[in-house]
Amino acid sequence: MATTVDARGLSCPQPVLMFMDAVKSAADKEFTVLVDSEASMENVTRAAEGKDCTVTVTQEADEYRLTIVRN
Repeated sequence: MATTVDARGLSCPQPVLMFMDAVKSAADKEFTVLVDSEASMENVTRAAEGKDCTVTVTQEADEYRLTIVRN
């Protein structure tokens, strides 16, 4: 089961910090992060890749869904 981080409406660095907190506290291998800005999407993607995770991004209207899997 994936942990969901809903960071819509928040500006950086909050979405990145929320994702990093989720990684530290959850034993899950998969995370879903919801953001609503391109900058947040890029920053969370960079942070996840820095933690050796694979990131898949889907965009729906003005929102981004990042599916992040620990390798």
